[in-house]
Amino acid sequence: MKIVVFGGTGMIGSRVVAEAARRGHEVISISRSGVLPDGAAKALSVDLNTTSDVVSLVESCDAAVISVSPDRSGGSHEPLLRAHRDLMAAGPDGRILIVGGAGSLEVDGVCLKDTPDFPPEYYPEASTIATIFELYRDSKTIKWTMVSPPPVIEPGKRTGTYRLGGNECIGHSISAEDFAVAIVDELETPAHLGKRFTVAD
Repeated sequence: MKIVVFGGTGMIGSRVVAEAARRGHEVISISRSGVLPDGAAKALSVDLNTTSDVVSLVESCDAAVISVSPDRSGGSHEPLLRAHRDLMAAGPDGRILIVGGAGSLEVDGVCLKDTPDFPPEYYPEASTIATIFELYRDSKTIKWTMVSPPPVIEPGKRTGTYRLGGNECIGHSISAEDFAVAIVDELETPAHLGKRFTVAD
């Protein structure tokens, strides 16, 4: 498969690149820096808001992964929201997997971000990613999948195993390596087209 990874130099994106390359896929890493991470066949500097370039890349591959977070320095989240809205409006003919967040997962029918113990400093990012999920969920034209991690995701060991869930939070943590395993598994064998799923260790 030819796989394009937007955010290919980030914590999750770089591990998706490495995992996909490990399995013999051709991987193109996309980032603002254009740095070539381990395993990538090619690296390009492309801004997610340059919709025409993003559409061309999505349509040039078998599957695209978007692993791009909102601004975490206090800046506006509107550019990321606009990038996703513009991409959906363009309606590329290609499969897209979006890396979501834990905040929109449900706990007893309530979004995690809306529970009393959710850290307030993470609420803006969680709210933005929840909005992105809602945009894709309402889309009638995009071949999309979203995967949300559990509340804790950090670098660790690749065990190659994980538990699979839907919209409900099913666990506390997963390593970024095993999260990447789950993402590439979904790319190879699509089981959640037009849906969101989650994994945990």
